[in-house]
Amino acid sequence: MGRFSYRHRRWVLALWALLLAVGLLFGTRVFSAAAPAASAAGSESAAGAAILASAGSSAGSVTALVDGPAVSAPAVRAAVTAAAVDLARMPGVGSVADAYTGPDAAALVSADGHASLVQVSLTNGSSRTLDAVSARLQGIAAAAPGASVKLGGEQVLTQQVQQQTKQDTELGEFITLPVTLLVMVLIFGGFVAAGLPLIGAVASIGGAFLAILGFTKIMPIDTSVLPIATVLGLGLSIDYALLMVNRFREERSHGAGVAEAVERTSATAGRTIAFSALTVAAALSGLFVFVSPIFRAVGAAGVSVVVITLLSGLTLVPALLGFAGARIKAPLQPASDDGVFARTVRRVQRRPLPVALGVAGVLLALAAPFAFAHPQSADADVLPQSFSSRAVADAVQTRFPQERQSAVTVVVDGTAQQAADYAAQVRTLPGVSGAAVQSTTAPVTVGVDVQGGTEGATAQRVVSELRADRGGLTTYVTGDAATVLDFKHEVATRGPWALGLVAAATFVLLFLMTGSVVVPLKALAMNMLSLGASLGVLTLVFQFGWFSGLLGFSPTGGLEAWIPVLVFAFAFGLSMDYEVFLLSRIKELHEHGQPCRRAVELGVQRSGRIITSAGLLMVVVFAGFSAGDMLDIKEIGLALAVAIFVDATLVRMLLVPATMTLFGDRNWWAPAWLRRLHARVGLRENQTLPPLAVAAALPGQRGAGDEAGAGAGAGAGAGAVAEAEPVAAGVGG
Repeated sequence: MGRFSYRHRRWVLALWALLLAVGLLFGTRVFSAAAPAASAAGSESAAGAAILASAGSSAGSVTALVDGPAVSAPAVRAAVTAAAVDLARMPGVGSVADAYTGPDAAALVSADGHASLVQVSLTNGSSRTLDAVSARLQGIAAAAPGASVKLGGEQVLTQQVQQQTKQDTELGEFITLPVTLLVMVLIFGGFVAAGLPLIGAVASIGGAFLAILGFTKIMPIDTSVLPIATVLGLGLSIDYALLMVNRFREERSHGAGVAEAVERTSATAGRTIAFSALTVAAALSGLFVFVSPIFRAVGAAGVSVVVITLLSGLTLVPALLGFAGARIKAPLQPASDDGVFARTVRRVQRRPLPVALGVAGVLLALAAPFAFAHPQSADADVLPQSFSSRAVADAVQTRFPQERQSAVTVVVDGTAQQAADYAAQVRTLPGVSGAAVQSTTAPVTVGVDVQGGTEGATAQRVVSELRADRGGLTTYVTGDAATVLDFKHEVATRGPWALGLVAAATFVLLFLMTGSVVVPLKALAMNMLSLGASLGVLTLVFQFGWFSGLLGFSPTGGLEAWIPVLVFAFAFGLSMDYEVFLLSRIKELHEHGQPCRRAVELGVQRSGRIITSAGLLMVVVFAGFSAGDMLDIKEIGLALAVAIFVDATLVRMLLVPATMTLFGDRNWWAPAWLRRLHARVGLRENQTLPPLAVAAALPGQRGAGDEAGAGAGAGAGAGAVAEAEPVAAGVGG
């Protein structure tokens, strides 16, 4: 692949440029095609919500909060009633309710008498209809001096979430790319080598947008999927290109020409990133065990992004190296085996047990807050309070008691009288503060109010009791409390299967690479520790409000119910990358005769710089996306940044060396029958390559193949050589 991409580099570059152009032209439409859609598919709450949605002819609603002067003021009354008349005549509007007409007018007046609601039901959910309705509602403020108008409702919320998601994604890229370029310049010492990973990352994002746009045609895509896929594509693209460029520089320092260095880079570092991509894809595939649309959408989008990113690393980066390789500086001298990482490992090896226990204790302490995590469905809370849809939702909850959404909605398959009798029975349950029939026509619904929060422990207990005793009727218990409870049930029942799938796939891959059963088990345990620390920090920040002012959000008292599952899938795959990179080098050194302690020391020293650099770049990417306004994206960005930071520092630099030193040669133990199996089918991180076509050149010399097109096909294609040169395919090898 490296030879092909080098020889046809102009065609390869042209195809990726076309993909980027099409992705930017059409792929960005995905921001308007996606919508907030997190729900527990296949559950009772989802079935009840589907019944309510299918029964109504509405294509959504818009709610205006008219605030300021007294609702009874003549100017306010005239402005609102005139707007209601105009809105009722608009195409795409089904009905209009205000505080002055209709049987429910009193419910649309605030308790203090200085605010009212105008509710517009739409039969056409087009953006043109929404814009026309919004403009007419905003006009109320001009006709009523002193009045302010804020717009909310499901249609406005969806529009604002879509717009903010796009802005947050662009902001994340705007912050991430310049900082990443600066870090890459510091790593490589030049703009040419530093720029190649960013070009590959941008091209990967263009392809990712097209892939996700395709998925919107066959499944619901939640708006949160878009920045998640973007941040994954950016992080992996930069990570993989970093490995490829680093290996290319090493090959050039050994005297290889550009063509030969490209081929050898693809045969070694290219093989490593392919193995890494399989590991990440295996972790993301665990999301397909769940049935909720958001999990499957993230799984599908994530795996497709990983594939596109891998193709970029294996084709576009080698093509770019063909164009710019002669201008990329090679290291002036080999890296020392006695650097800061080696000295750190030697200190760890003097007291491995205290270090292992200390690091494990710190990670467990960081993970402890997650035991008190409260799952919730944020709805409008995903937006900051400065957004009008969030302000309207908050006002409805605090100022319009009769318009508050009931904690639980029960769809009753029966008559209005049966529903009334059922509501009377429900009012006797502990924790229920009220229950009344909300709709007397099919579908008949009963709203249930509970003491405490709409998604608290009392509400969820009431949901369980309503499902346990249905009063002899066929009912569907839905609402926010039921949705959260169903999410928890799905995670509790399907989560172990997803965890088992990911753990089994990871165990098999690591066994095939190392031939050991001890190393994979230790890797799984350490990954769980770093994941726990990430989720614990997530709970401290977003549930308990630590550093909320610094990060610019208002705590909601809980975590989005689906976010810990996504954090687990993404962080597990990304963390295992660094495990593979480090273990491959240690295993290689051990097989070449180094004793365990020395193999660990050299392995960490030789791979530590790349792991630390890659981890730093990942943290920059994830932290950049957490700077946006969307609360769920903040949660995911911060959690992944913490996971990668902990994994690349405490785990890889301290915990792994300590535990490997403690286990010694027992690290590589496996039953005899498994050792025989590994001898036949095991994966080898050592790739046998032909010797260089030219003698090793002095640093700064140009090797054969520096001229355009010269030397193409050398390296792997030069088969008439006397003796092969074994080269490690691991990171930095």
